[in-house]
Amino acid sequence: MSGTDGCTLAHIRKRAPPDEAAMRNVAISLILATAFGLSAGASSASETTMRKISADELKSVCDKAGGSFSQDAGGYGCGTNCQGKPGTDCALACKNGDKNCFAQVPGRARPTSPLNALVRSPRG
Repeated sequence: MSGTDGCTLAHIRKRAPPDEAAMRNVAISLILATAFGLSAGASSASETTMRKISADELKSVCDKAGGSFSQDAGGYGCGTNCQGKPGTDCALACKNGDKNCFAQVPGRARPTSPLNALVRSPRG
């Protein structure tokens, strides 16, 4: 072996074996796919319209649901974590000029009342 061959051989030995590199690529792909799947699942929500209620009515329901009520010149709304605390997982908002309010809840749920839109059972 010449000095050049020894350097080349030493350089080749520093690289990961093909099986190890392939396994690393598979592991990274699985981690990325799992992370993407979890984030996509967490973000799925059902959006629906509900009958219009007044700001006072929504504030009262929001207080019962443990949410956070807000109001400005454009409208009013309430957000909760769907389990009796402030958050944004469950939301009900009404624009001043619209005929309906807008509800957003996790999963495929279809709320039937303002309170039902803000507080969900743990099952969804």
